[in-house]
Amino acid sequence: MSDIATRRSLRADLEALGLEPGDAVLAHAALRKVGPILGGPDTLIDAILDVIGPKGTLLGYCDWQMPEEALARPDLREEAPPFDPATSRSMRENGSFPELLRTRPGTVRSANPGASCTALGGRAEWFVADHPLDYGYGPDSPFGKLVATGGKTLLIGAPRDTMTLLHHAEQMADIPNRRPIHFEAPILVDGRTVWRWFEEFDTATPPAGLPEDYFGTIVSDFLDSGRGRTGSIGLAPSVLVRADEIVPFAVDWIESRLGAEQR
Repeated sequence: MSDIATRRSLRADLEALGLEPGDAVLAHAALRKVGPILGGPDTLIDAILDVIGPKGTLLGYCDWQMPEEALARPDLREEAPPFDPATSRSMRENGSFPELLRTRPGTVRSANPGASCTALGGRAEWFVADHPLDYGYGPDSPFGKLVATGGKTLLIGAPRDTMTLLHHAEQMADIPNRRPIHFEAPILVDGRTVWRWFEEFDTATPPAGLPEDYFGTIVSDFLDSGRGRTGSIGLAPSVLVRADEIVPFAVDWIESRLGAEQR
């Protein structure tokens, strides 16, 4: 195997893993794990688009680099940059892949700041349209749409506990004594900054009774059940799963363990 990945070799790796023409796929990538890529990381995006073709859709999870200093400093509120789907940077903790995708010509982005996704391809506009500003991981979100259409999610070298789709499962699960959180953030409305209160289930803290990295355990248990695919993209250990299979599995996994906790 060559020590440098190319568009052709990455395309072959993706096809071997099970990515197909017409797929809608939410991808997470730890680019350094892939190893050297001829042409740089944009070549990986090119390879994914080659495989899924013009009818396929590539999605990335952006979130937002919110100006949190303004929350604690009222004197900074007037100057805090608002969330603008067209220009606001993706959260740094998500790595460079979603920002590379977001800034690629032709991409579109959903309007929910914290749950925002970017999309490129055949059904990109549909995936990001009408993303609810509250409960942004629910059935009408890009994540819910991915499940409804039989899309897939792909981890390219990314840790298994970073599978953002499982926040959708978390929201759909019946979790005892769950309470929403409320937070305020600036968004762009008709060209001006508006501070808006949002309501959401906490995605930063796992439900009581579950460990911090339980998403990774769900993914591993799902793969151990014989579903999903594993392989390598370049040098990166990778995982590909169907959204409409792993989400109900995760909902059952969460509910069974929290039910046991309650007993």
